[in-house]
This record gives sequence, C-alpha cells and structure tokens, in this order.
Amino acid sequence: MEMTEVTKTLYLISGPMGAGKTAVSEQLVKQLPQAVMLDGDWCWAMDPFVVNDATKAMVMDNIQHLLNAFIQAPDLVNIVFCWVMDEQAIIDDVLAGLTMQGVRLVNVSLMPSAEKLTQNITADIRAGIRTADAIPQAIARLPKFAAVNSIKLDTTDLVPAQAAAMISKLPR
Repeated sequence: MEMTEVTKTLYLISGPMGAGKTAVSEQLVKQLPQAVMLDGDWCWAMDPFVVNDATKAMVMDNIQHLLNAFIQAPDLVNIVFCWVMDEQAIIDDVLAGLTMQGVRLVNVSLMPSAEKLTQNITADIRAGIRTADAIPQAIARLPKFAAVNSIKLDTTDLVPAQAAAMISKLPR
C-alpha cells in the first residue's frame, strides 16, 4: 500500500453561533503560511434567506467546490473552513465531496461557556448583527457538539488570536 504524502491541512472550525468561528479563523489565516479561509455563512448570504432542499444542496455544492479548488491550488497549503457543524453528518457531508488525498484534517469545535456565548451574542445584538432569539438558540446547540468527532477547545477565556495560536500548534 502506497503512503500519500501530506502536503496540505484542512482546518474545520466549528461551534455554535457567537462562538467566534469567523474571528478565530481570520486570525488562523494570519498565523499560518499560504492560507485561505472560507466561511460557510458566505454561501448562505442571500435575500430572501430561504432554507429548503434545493438551497441546502446548492450551498453544500458551493462549499465543496470552493474547498476542492483551494485543495488543488498549488500556492495554498492551509485551508480554513468555518461553519456551524453541530452534527457529525454535516461534517461527513462536507468531507464526502472533497478530494482529501494528501490533505490532513484538523477538526476543532470552539466551546465557550454559555455565559461567554451570551456576552458575545449580546454584543452582536447591540451592533445589529443578530436578534435576541440567537442567545437561546446558540446555548441549546452547545451540547450537540459532544457527539461531533472533533477537538473541543474551551474558548471562554481566550481572545481569537490566542485560540488561533493553539489551533495552529496542533500536531502536524
């Protein structure tokens, strides 16, 4: 059996809304060489926001297409993908459409405390980014990450740059 040399790393950064996925991922891209970032939410940026089988399939196809393009790009070594992936099936669906030969996977779930999530989302509400119903929704999703096969990173007392530094040092 031939061993494939690992030449790239795909970082999956997940957590409930308000956990800091985007901020951590932005920092991670700054800390890693030859890095690119895709936020899954960018693929849902539509108005009106419609969730049905057709839009779900379109979003997944777009995510897989972009991640595969990044994997194939010779000048990119580190690919950072952030999204709420609170079920193993979501991660499995993303990975099922990727060409992972020569790619190491690092799957991290950001796990702030409920209090920290409330603080983060309250700041987003004040900034007009989220509505108040986001707080109970995010807190309700926290326990779902226990069933996800990922490294759980407690970000309660970390700023995004610190969390990114910890992720960047995970074993290669």
